[in-house]
Amino acid sequence: MAVQQRQWGTTPSISWTLPTEKEVLQNEELTEELKRQGQYEAPGETEKKQQLLVQLQRIAIEFVKHVCRRNNLPQSIIDSAGGKIFTYGSYRLGAYAPGSDIDTLVVAPRHVTREDFFEHMPSILERMLPPGAIEEMKPVPEAYVPIIKLMINGTDIDLNFTRLAVSSVPWDLDVKDTNLLRGLDDRELRALNGPRVADELLQLVPQKKTFRTALRAIKLWAQRRAVYGNIVGFPGGVAWGMLVARVCQLYPQATGSVIVMKFFRIIGRWNWPQPILLKESEDHPIQARVWNPRLYPTDKYHLMPIITPAYPAMCATHNIGPTTKKIIIQELERGGDITDKISFGRLQWKDLFQKHTYFTKDYKYYLSIISGSTSKDAQASWSGFVESKVRLLVQSLEGQGSIGVARLFNKGFAREHRCKDEDEIEAVLHGDMQYQATNVKTETTDSINDPRHNAIAEGNVDAATIANGDGKTVQNGSSPHAFYTTTYYVGIELAQDSTKKLDVSEQSRDWKEQQCRTANFEDGRNYLNIAATRSYDLPLDVFGPGEERPTRAKKKVPIKKTSVPIQGQKRNISASGMEVWPKLPMAKRPETLDGFFLDNERHETSPIRRHKIIKRMKAVTLALGESFIPQSRYLSFTQKAAGDSEAQNLMVIHRV
Repeated sequence: MAVQQRQWGTTPSISWTLPTEKEVLQNEELTEELKRQGQYEAPGETEKKQQLLVQLQRIAIEFVKHVCRRNNLPQSIIDSAGGKIFTYGSYRLGAYAPGSDIDTLVVAPRHVTREDFFEHMPSILERMLPPGAIEEMKPVPEAYVPIIKLMINGTDIDLNFTRLAVSSVPWDLDVKDTNLLRGLDDRELRALNGPRVADELLQLVPQKKTFRTALRAIKLWAQRRAVYGNIVGFPGGVAWGMLVARVCQLYPQATGSVIVMKFFRIIGRWNWPQPILLKESEDHPIQARVWNPRLYPTDKYHLMPIITPAYPAMCATHNIGPTTKKIIIQELERGGDITDKISFGRLQWKDLFQKHTYFTKDYKYYLSIISGSTSKDAQASWSGFVESKVRLLVQSLEGQGSIGVARLFNKGFAREHRCKDEDEIEAVLHGDMQYQATNVKTETTDSINDPRHNAIAEGNVDAATIANGDGKTVQNGSSPHAFYTTTYYVGIELAQDSTKKLDVSEQSRDWKEQQCRTANFEDGRNYLNIAATRSYDLPLDVFGPGEERPTRAKKKVPIKKTSVPIQGQKRNISASGMEVWPKLPMAKRPETLDGFFLDNERHETSPIRRHKIIKRMKAVTLALGESFIPQSRYLSFTQKAAGDSEAQNLMVIHRV
């Protein structure tokens, strides 16, 4: 008999049953499939990242001391100032794939500022890391939360910064301590929220190993099915993690495979907008704004609220709209059907991770939102801004009566073109791919992972105006110039009760004008257009290996009737010139030479009747200009279709 222990989460657990042998075997099969799918990192790579984090910890301490010395602080304060590196995101949760970046946060005492971070941290990194270790370094000073994007020995590092209202940051600092939030502004609270949420989440699951296995599977499924990404209206990595954690709380003893199977049914049939909570909300003397639909009217409009467990509680899925909610639930239902069949041995785990069919099958019509700039830096900023606003266009399309579904794909496609003049740029903005640079590979925005683009797309900017790079306007001439575009696709499904006519010109024009009127747009440097695209006209680079672009359906060409018979082709009654006989009483009805059918019974033709039929057949064949061969060619009599009321009483002759 299972003994219930502590309560995990806001409600009692559903089952404390220990795993069966079958469930243990299914969990092993799931783990092996995740390894085949490349979701586990080699031990050597994991150790390499751990050593890198140790180096960054030493650098963080030296950075704080360096700033203290420049500020002429006493040696006692310099020695005790400290400084600490915290990780968060998928790396901290332990559900990261090979090649994924590491989200890190440098926490410093109060006398170190964000200006110090951007002024001194880059030089200290270059000085303390081995020569050549830094392959790339991109500071983003305009970001709301300060960030430096690093590539160190092949590892992506997002180095964020915040400070606490304390004089020292010891090595054993517990980031979950809510007293650390005192004296922080909104920007500092947001930065500290990353590691606080990750640490709280790990404390709220019964078995960390089970949670990590299930989360790896759910993240891979969400990415393959294109329902991953907070910016475009789907849950992000942390939100999916909180959903998995809630199912783990309901089944504390279950294996990772059971958690995955239960996940689709529980979350897919959740009574939204009832929120997902991992713990009861808590109050705090600092009185920060927390998610509460009873106090804040905007919180009532969250369709699928998933609430972070760390104070101050926030909704991690505020971007989800009606269409994305519908798609998420459909995908959860599909996942549940597949895992049910996996449980009975009728499918395998690889079937759960099949790629989406967004471009190959799901839609016939697409809108291509194409943003462009004359320099790469300018495009990183402009495309990030456009991405942050595409949801507004989708919302306006959802209100269009003839549209049933308007689904934004969760990634943008970045391309480079070679254009000589404005006419060629205009062609590119309308979807023309003939000017695309053949030596530059098309990349998706998630694989580029540009820090400036991401910061702007997430709304993590310090001011309304964004630095727009140093691009130059394209001058007409014979020499082609680089032109950079990022395209977002919106799949359109017409409403069932609508006609095939689709007109979204008004919504597209209004949205485009709104973006081009902002301070982020610079005429001659930034461009924006919306083009309608059929599935069979999609660029080939949106399709993955083994996928084929849809082909245009061939129109059925009606066969024209002609009075001149074609060799070997049957002729209708009007073309043959045969006479049409009125329907006669049974005694006078024409028969074949062998007989006739009445009430499904065959009746023999008498010799006298046979002679009369042959005479009539001779007359018909002579009219056709053919020789009469009674033994090899027969005439049968068939009634016309019942739908032709005038022909129902006629018997027509045709050759067989």
